[in-house]
Amino acid sequence: MPYDNQVTGKIIRELRNRKGLTQEVVSGLSCIPRSHLAMIESGRISPTVDTLWRISEALGLRLSDLIRIVEEETRT
Repeated sequence: MPYDNQVTGKIIRELRNRKGLTQEVVSGLSCIPRSHLAMIESGRISPTVDTLWRISEALGLRLSDLIRIVEEETRT
């Protein structure tokens, strides 16, 4: 199954919204610029593993859980 930036961004945005967090809060917690997070959420760029790690921690998840959710969404 190929990697899909769109799916990853959609999942991150959905998880962030479910937790009631703004892009500003998640970008601050993950130490990445808000504009970079916005590009990830829109699927315009592919995040590095380091960036995914920081975003998942800001969302209160393990990186492996975030990847599992993306994989499950990609399979459906």
